[in-house]
Amino acid sequence: MKTFLSLLAPIGVLALVVFAILWGPCRIPVQPGYMAIVTAKVGRPLPPGEILAGPGEKGVRRDPLPEGRHFLNPINYDWKIVPVLTVPVGNVALVTSKTGAELPPGEILAADRSGKGVWKDVLGPGTYRLNPEGYDIQMLDAVHIPIGYVGVVTAQTGKPVKPGEFAGPGEQGVMRDVLQPGLYYINPRAYQVDVLEIGMNQVSIIGRSGSVVLTKGDISSASGALDSLKDTTIQQQKAKRDEYLAQNAERGFLSQSALSSQAVQAEAAGGESSWSSLARSKRAVRKTEDSLAPQTATQRAASQTPQSVAFGINRFVEFPSRDGFQILLDMTVEFELLPENISRIYMLYGDLPAVVEKIILPQVLSVSRLRGSSYKARDFIDGDGRQAFQAELTSELTRVLSEKHILIHNAIIRHVEIPQEILEPIQTASLAKEQDLTNKERQNTARRQAELNTETAMVDQLKKQVEQESAKLVATIAAETKNQVAGIRAGAALDVATINLERSTVQASIIQVKGEAEIQAAFRLDNERAAGEKLRGAVFQDPASLADLTFVDKLNPAVGIRILHAGEGTLWTDLEKLTPTLPVK
Repeated sequence: MKTFLSLLAPIGVLALVVFAILWGPCRIPVQPGYMAIVTAKVGRPLPPGEILAGPGEKGVRRDPLPEGRHFLNPINYDWKIVPVLTVPVGNVALVTSKTGAELPPGEILAADRSGKGVWKDVLGPGTYRLNPEGYDIQMLDAVHIPIGYVGVVTAQTGKPVKPGEFAGPGEQGVMRDVLQPGLYYINPRAYQVDVLEIGMNQVSIIGRSGSVVLTKGDISSASGALDSLKDTTIQQQKAKRDEYLAQNAERGFLSQSALSSQAVQAEAAGGESSWSSLARSKRAVRKTEDSLAPQTATQRAASQTPQSVAFGINRFVEFPSRDGFQILLDMTVEFELLPENISRIYMLYGDLPAVVEKIILPQVLSVSRLRGSSYKARDFIDGDGRQAFQAELTSELTRVLSEKHILIHNAIIRHVEIPQEILEPIQTASLAKEQDLTNKERQNTARRQAELNTETAMVDQLKKQVEQESAKLVATIAAETKNQVAGIRAGAALDVATINLERSTVQASIIQVKGEAEIQAAFRLDNERAAGEKLRGAVFQDPASLADLTFVDKLNPAVGIRILHAGEGTLWTDLEKLTPTLPVK
């Protein structure tokens, strides 16, 4: 027993030492949300170009250790605890691999995770254990398409397609399918997404001030994070458009900030620009405290620029009329870009500023000049001529722009500016004409009023006549009804009397027949009785016997008969005690 205990003691001590070593310097505790990067101190050298080690190789291990408890020999391994990669909602992680196979010539993205370089697929929201020694991570915003917009996708890698054709899988170019409103986790190195407005937009041509493009207002979402992403998307869209407008400023483009500067100058000069008056007509939602706070001229002018004013273009509609006068129009064209056509429009023409500048405005100016030159200056002041020109302009723009996949809803003429020397005579003549029409209408009104009064009097007279005739008719109908009722009642009484007479006749006949029957029955009964008496008398032949029989028959049944003895003898004495068994008649 002592020998066994002496052997067991060293084993226990050795076990405690091994446990202390394992639980002490060999233990790697990895908490949740962290990972362990392990570096092997011994092993085979890494292959050329590799920076991460596999099993049995010396260097930084490719795969980190997950959360939990791990045991490694500190003599052969070093380690460090780092946080795992966390991608929040609304973001993507763009991964650049420092290791892997080299990309083929001409390729800029790694098709899968085995290649070296930028991965084509991004990491969506979640947690990932990627070794920071082998991968660089860049956090980017996800693509958010706000409500009222679509995203046009342009593939930036692959084989280029022919001009005017959509890109298919593995091809470079604009893709046919657009992104509907929502959140998308897309690699911006692989796909460029341009956000375009769908639905109703406006091009307002305001005299010599140029043209202003107004887009729809923003629609807020229920999520603050989505609102932030939406603002980021809209700002990126605005930055792209401002860059395009700046590059093409020589063609007359004005950004929203340039329009605000014009408003500031007009405000400082004591006047206002035409587009700012249009801008104030648009609904703008402001906080009450902001509207009550004092503003400088710059702040007031900047506040007059609504968020829906996207940009301006120095283009205006001016053409000679048929009689040689210069006509300047203020108009608003309402157009819509449909989702099924917007990718083709973007591929052929570009973003909204390019569409307006290359397609819509040239057609508006061309059609306005072509159609407007067939009208006289007077026609643009006269209501009928102006409406005819507006209807013709809308119809022609709808036809022409439908071939460009742009839907036109309205072309509204808001104001017409013509030379004063022709405007005054036309206005004077128009006023005289309108005054003459007014006088004629007044005369017609007076005549109609007199006719109305006459008709009213006739109506009152006819009303009284109808009332009298109605009363007479009511009285006549009442009298006729009363006579008819009396006749009906008399006829009913006559019918009742006739029926009673017939009933009395029948009852008299019944009584007569009954009396005759009773008399005949009594007569026959008496005859039969007499015949019976005659037969009885014939049977007895002696009248005395018949009289006795008759006497006996007529006696009262209640009469008793008692026999009393009248002399001596036992028979007569005992008769008192004798009880007759038979009734004695």
